[in-house]
Amino acid sequence: MTPLYQNQTLKIYNSLSGEKEIFTPLHQGNVGMYVCGPTVYSNVHLGNVRTFMSFDVVFRYFSHLGYKVRYVRNITDAGHLENDADEGEDRIAKKARLEQVEPMEIVQRYTVDFHSILNDFNFLPPSIEPTATGHIIEQIEIIKKIIDNGLAYEANGSVYFDVKKYNETNHYGILSGRNIEDMLANTRELAGQSEKKNPQDFALWKRAEPQHIMRWPSPWSDGFPGWHLECTAMSTKYLGEQFDIHGGGMDLKFPHHECEIAQNQACTGNAPVNYWMHANMLTLNGKKMAKSTGNNILPREIISGNNDILSKAFSPSVTRFFMLQAHYRSILDFSNDAILAAEKGYNRLMEAFNSLSEIEVSENSSVDINTWKQRCYDAMNDDFNTPILIAELFEGVRFINLLKEKTESISAEDLKTFSNAMSGFIFDILGLKDEKTSGAGNDKLENVVNMLIGMRNEARANKDFALSDNIRNQLTSLGIHLKDGKDGTTFTIN
Repeated sequence: MTPLYQNQTLKIYNSLSGEKEIFTPLHQGNVGMYVCGPTVYSNVHLGNVRTFMSFDVVFRYFSHLGYKVRYVRNITDAGHLENDADEGEDRIAKKARLEQVEPMEIVQRYTVDFHSILNDFNFLPPSIEPTATGHIIEQIEIIKKIIDNGLAYEANGSVYFDVKKYNETNHYGILSGRNIEDMLANTRELAGQSEKKNPQDFALWKRAEPQHIMRWPSPWSDGFPGWHLECTAMSTKYLGEQFDIHGGGMDLKFPHHECEIAQNQACTGNAPVNYWMHANMLTLNGKKMAKSTGNNILPREIISGNNDILSKAFSPSVTRFFMLQAHYRSILDFSNDAILAAEKGYNRLMEAFNSLSEIEVSENSSVDINTWKQRCYDAMNDDFNTPILIAELFEGVRFINLLKEKTESISAEDLKTFSNAMSGFIFDILGLKDEKTSGAGNDKLENVVNMLIGMRNEARANKDFALSDNIRNQLTSLGIHLKDGKDGTTFTIN
């Protein structure tokens, strides 16, 4: 069977060129994609979930088109210092010190949490999920090559990338559009205040201070790798010195991804990536999300309804549907009204899809199904434009309603094509789940939970708060979360 990608022309917005470019893989029929994963020192943020969801859809679409995809998404479990700097404390080591546990306990706890959340939201696992601490040797070897090529230097047991020297024959700032001469001019008065030759130089290896818990031996000192170096080592090990796609959040463009380009160029002489993709940020009620201001919500708090921001709990699929209504390069604002509207849209889509089995067929079709189907592909081929795809799916919903009213007709063959296309776009590509048929909201369970909610309401009315709390706690232990609101009590299951 001819793979679908041979009949589709996919364009990707390349952050490197600032333009949409036709996607041509380095190796026909194969795609190599690397996405910067989480630093596992806390619960995964909703903004991170949105970024990883964007690339989950990219992974799904390439696979749907028939490509053999190697998707690498790392776990950063060392070397990521506070404020993304070269000085200060390791984020994971700091959390371990505060909680008086081993750093790898922190890593394990939040890696498990990360996987659990992504599983709730129906993410496909990556092909490979390497860890930074599992690739110390590879990182040391890259540093040796960069030093041998004259583009890094050792200072007091640390090794720094020489940005000024690199920029004599390359362009440091090629991805972010920054000018190194301007950066140097603006910070020249700081020179000499540290062991770096220039403030723009970044660490490839840091000598560990006596109190630093996480350390490894190297030719230069007992220390730890620079955060930027880790992704260079892991991406090139599993995808080669040059690969197709590198993705991440917009906030990683500079300095993280800029440094990755420089490191690879300095080590191998090659620019590592053909297409750089960046997902935009998520805001909450029109403002930046931040724990410090209280303008923050965690993914699990959306599912459980245990928060002060939303009027009720929302399922993972509704939340996923909400996020995919915006293009991955657009800022998305999360609010109660917006997700309530998304829930209505999601329910409408699922109800229409489930009613396809009720459609009566005719000898002929009154609508060209293949033209509609290609419009769906055209949306995804235009830089993975999920909001346009969703708009086309609602054109499908409108057509289903017309078929039910018998004002349009469809043949048996076209109905099969239409049903398969709807299923493919909704479930395989967008990664949504029909929660009524997947068991998350089956009628029997819903009736039992509603009966218990009724018993709890009666207990509260009788001021039997011990029984009321016991019902809530027992349900919570089973993964059923109650949310009391002005319109009554609702529940979600995870």
